[in-house]
Amino acid sequence: MEAHAKKRKIDSECRVFNRTWTAKYLFTEIKGKAVCLVCGTQVAVLKDYNLNRHYTTKHEDKYRNLSEKERAGVSDALLAKLQTQQGLFTKLHTSREAAVRTSYVISHKIARKSKAFSDGEFIKECLLDSVTLICPEKKDAFENVSLSRRTVTRRVEDIAENLELQLKNRAADFEFFSLALDESCDVRDTAQLLIFLRGITTDFQVTEELAAMQSMKGTTTGNDLFIEVNACLEKLGLKWDNLAGVTTDGCPNLTGKNVGLLKRMQDKVTEINPVQKLTFLHCIIHQEVLCKTVLKMDHVVDVVTKTVNFIRARALNHRQFIALLEENEMEHGDISYHCSVRWLSLSKVLKSVWDLREQIQDFCVKKGHAVPELSDEDWVADLGFAVDVTALMNQLNVKLQCRGLFVHEMYSAVKAFMRKLQFISSQVKDNFLTHLPTLKEAIPNANHLHKYSAKLEVLHAEFSRRFQDFKALENEMNMVSSPFTCSVDNASSDVQMELIDLQSDTLLAEHFRSVSLLDFYSSLKEENFPHLRNHAQRMLVLFGSTYVCEQTFSVMKFNKSKHRSSVTDDHLSAVLRIATSAIQPDFNALVQNQNRLDYSH
Repeated sequence: MEAHAKKRKIDSECRVFNRTWTAKYLFTEIKGKAVCLVCGTQVAVLKDYNLNRHYTTKHEDKYRNLSEKERAGVSDALLAKLQTQQGLFTKLHTSREAAVRTSYVISHKIARKSKAFSDGEFIKECLLDSVTLICPEKKDAFENVSLSRRTVTRRVEDIAENLELQLKNRAADFEFFSLALDESCDVRDTAQLLIFLRGITTDFQVTEELAAMQSMKGTTTGNDLFIEVNACLEKLGLKWDNLAGVTTDGCPNLTGKNVGLLKRMQDKVTEINPVQKLTFLHCIIHQEVLCKTVLKMDHVVDVVTKTVNFIRARALNHRQFIALLEENEMEHGDISYHCSVRWLSLSKVLKSVWDLREQIQDFCVKKGHAVPELSDEDWVADLGFAVDVTALMNQLNVKLQCRGLFVHEMYSAVKAFMRKLQFISSQVKDNFLTHLPTLKEAIPNANHLHKYSAKLEVLHAEFSRRFQDFKALENEMNMVSSPFTCSVDNASSDVQMELIDLQSDTLLAEHFRSVSLLDFYSSLKEENFPHLRNHAQRMLVLFGSTYVCEQTFSVMKFNKSKHRSSVTDDHLSAVLRIATSAIQPDFNALVQNQNRLDYSH
């Protein structure tokens, strides 16, 4: 038995290119079956009897008179022929997969750049023209890349499903998550609810993605919105008791105390865990923009808007004004409209009007449309003050728009701005206008300075009033962002002992200064700092603003415009998911799931 087993082992090792030496070189083994190299017949059972019977019946007459050397030569030739045939099929399979993968990659870029699905046909046309000029021998490979409108549509659907599946898999590992919600209407007046998700895992890996775009054809009451949010969480497998907070833009149907969405969400969480309290935040950027209304600059903004409209609304006036600026070699080549929806536009318009006030005055006088306010010292001083204050607020707005900011970082920027307001207000009283250069150029009098100082104090008070929800979290934010310098007395009782241990550890203090906040908390041992890690996760997962929703609405309006109003809600949702996602599609899985290659002609 041992000798027989040894012989079988030797026989199995004496295979060249999976070729068995049984039956005079005429068989090779493919996927566990013996295949005749001459006729291609498959023998299911690898036994010498079966192989010899096939050889004796079919091929013995042809090969019986060949010598051992000649049989080996014939076997090698037959095997080489088979390998050539197999290589041809493998090459075709590889070429097909490459074409499908290329189709997916280009479709992904089309959706990510918000291009029309039909642009795929134009891209293929460009590819074929380019390959004809550069490497014509490769043209057939590019012909097989399917980029028809219908194919691109299917590819986009597949990619969106793949991204959603990856998000669902990540969501299964979330310790806590928070939501950013906003609602707006598309060009067909369909209410679209955007739900953005930010989740954090045990090792402090943060994922921020579009959870869903829910289309609402009927009413948009708090109950309607709650149904959509609940459906979204169920689809992703997210549990309500892991929800840490919700950030909105402050709409009544979202924030209503009795029937609003947030009230219903808190009731849902209370049913599951009576002691759990959600953190509700009003978008910090939205509140910052609302604060400027207390400055009462309407008398300045109205005049500027009317003047700009007079120049821009009539084509002849606009052309002549641009010619005037070019003739005087002005830095500004034109003057732009102010749009109240675009938060940063007011400061830019006011600045351009200030810089071009002399040219605007001369032009309007020549046109018989004089602007007396441009000759009024009080109004000009108010304009200079408005230019400087809106510029300061724009700087804050841009800081708050940065992607990936944590809530404590955003609130720190707001607190710094409030300190600046107090500092500048005190300087204005003493006629130190270093930080208000435009107002300084206007040469204000004492009454002006007193008025502007009071306005800055009112603006500071408005910031303090509007950011009470963030103020309530200040101690918690300080503990998470500065655990080694925060006051233990101000911390919640469940983390006080852990904070003392942390602040007494010099090695951890050194580590805190050398790594990011997420890496630091990830490195803390859960058995030593369980409550501190828990507090950090709940705070770091919060959205400080809904600006990501505003950005996505801009993408939505670009994709579903009056020229592309037939885009379905499902396709719009797929495009928005792809355009906003930081997750890379799994193209290998997509290609494997694709059962056939579509050819476009």
